[in-house]
Amino acid sequence: MQLSQEYREHFEREGYVVVRGGLQDSDLDPVIREYEEYIDKRARELKTEGKISQLHEHEPFGRRLTRICEEDGTIYNELDIMQFRGRALFDFLRNEHLMDLVEGLVGPEITCNPIQHLRPKMPSRTAKTPNTHIAGWHQDAAVMREEADPIEVLTVWIPMCEATVENGCMQVIPRVVGKGILHTKSAVMEDGELPQTPAVPLPMQKGEVLLMHKETPHNSTPNLSDSIRWSMDLRYQQTGTPSGREVYPSFISRSRANPQSVLTDHGEWCRLWVEGLERGKGYKFYRW
Repeated sequence: MQLSQEYREHFEREGYVVVRGGLQDSDLDPVIREYEEYIDKRARELKTEGKISQLHEHEPFGRRLTRICEEDGTIYNELDIMQFRGRALFDFLRNEHLMDLVEGLVGPEITCNPIQHLRPKMPSRTAKTPNTHIAGWHQDAAVMREEADPIEVLTVWIPMCEATVENGCMQVIPRVVGKGILHTKSAVMEDGELPQTPAVPLPMQKGEVLLMHKETPHNSTPNLSDSIRWSMDLRYQQTGTPSGREVYPSFISRSRANPQSVLTDHGEWCRLWVEGLERGKGYKFYRW
């Protein structure tokens, strides 16, 4: 699916656009299966170790990890992209349908920025895990180093299941692009820094894709449901531009001019992340 002129105009005017039907189940399901298999394997290990009493194997994807984490939260900290490093996950980062959408705003020479996350947003009542995926109001531009300030870095937010107001869907403040970074003291916007424009909640279905400018303020509220809100937030930019996280690995995910430059080696990607995580120890990621 190519990004339509209507979608591009909405993005330029509002600072974001939700692309309906941007992805299919066949795009996302290999990643979901990879996570299901990993959670099953780790649950069996935890049960053998006596850390959990049940496997909860009959629970659906949206609830199994919650049930496990009610007894032990170990798995929760193993699931982000840079720690998990699954093959299907790596393949998805350069998924052709996803790249078609990104190309509509970034152009044909695309690099995957290393600020990338997969987030299992747990129900707020789950006791054994910190609810780290409740995000205060912020701009993604503010969590990149200064060298990326002039660069167009596109945020791509993808729900892997239905995202609702109840389970903490994204909210954005539109029409802020062009005003620069509004933060002055921290990565979260403080009182008085937030624009007065009303926030727009963005409930989304699996397969819909949010494309967002890095200056658009957004937040995420608590998950008040009994299921996990699984999502990915990825970032892409024109190849050859600074990422704002140079200590971590970027890679070329599409190139019309030089297709051979696209990184397709899963083992190499894993190696780059292992080295990057080691380099990043003690590194100051934020400007404040």
